[in-house]
Amino acid sequence: MAVLNEPLHCLRDYPNHFNEDNAKCRRRFGWLMRPSSHPDLLSYVCDGSRGPGHVILIDPDDQSADEAAKRAVAAVSAGSRMVFVGGSSGTNGNNVHTTVEAVQEALELCSWNASQDAGMSEDDWKVPVILFPAGAHALSSAADGITFMMLMNSRERQFLVGEQVRGAPHIKEAGVTPLSMGYVICAPGGKVGEVGRADLLQSDDDELAAAYAVCAEAYGFSLLYLEAGSGAATPVPINLIRAAREASEKMTIIVGGGIRDGKTAHAAVAAGADYIVTGNLTEQFDDAEKLRATLSALISEMNS
Repeated sequence: MAVLNEPLHCLRDYPNHFNEDNAKCRRRFGWLMRPSSHPDLLSYVCDGSRGPGHVILIDPDDQSADEAAKRAVAAVSAGSRMVFVGGSSGTNGNNVHTTVEAVQEALELCSWNASQDAGMSEDDWKVPVILFPAGAHALSSAADGITFMMLMNSRERQFLVGEQVRGAPHIKEAGVTPLSMGYVICAPGGKVGEVGRADLLQSDDDELAAAYAVCAEAYGFSLLYLEAGSGAATPVPINLIRAAREASEKMTIIVGGGIRDGKTAHAAVAAGADYIVTGNLTEQFDDAEKLRATLSALISEMNS
């Protein structure tokens, strides 16, 4: 057990979560949560051979680090392939870092336990924990990667390139892998659309959705995220997902916001989504087993 705790203790020794020693500590212990079958994080995320995947989104402002860790374990047990940590408001370096550490520690423990059982695979628990930040103020060096995003339909320079310029040196210094991503907010948009001052894509903006996909590809982004907003009453329209997919066959497309069941998730992946993100859904469950069962059913129907 001490061996498992050692890299975590090393990270906790540094109140400033971004510094060279911290990054060296992570690399020395090989503390990168991805299956050994993939050489790097990007190849894992963009591997379409496994079919569509599910991502759990953890908002540190809405739950304690301990609750986040238990929910992440339940989600990975159900089949989630990534854990996103972040939110559009209420997050900061402290609660993000504490949450990422707790999730990493829980998954590392599960992976170690699996390695001691001949009937289990430790790779099943090597799921990357990825920052999904509101800005440069909400980062953590304990993460495996970060969605290094441009909010493409924002009216503010801050979200087009400003926060990215502020955060990039710290991300590099910490050794956190950036995943280049175009982020597009669709109506209704929710809090993220408001905070990000986005010109929301409307339900009939097929051509614009396609144009954003082509633009993201031209920029060299690996990912395109179509977002309806956390807790949205309606998800991203199917026609917008389809338009983006038809415009760019090679982009990895992520869709989130307003997805509460397997039927909705299935419709999104049928239209071209590679990943489905759920966040608010998971926060409804205090019982980890009920959450695991719910997500397992959602993922099963999504891939049916």
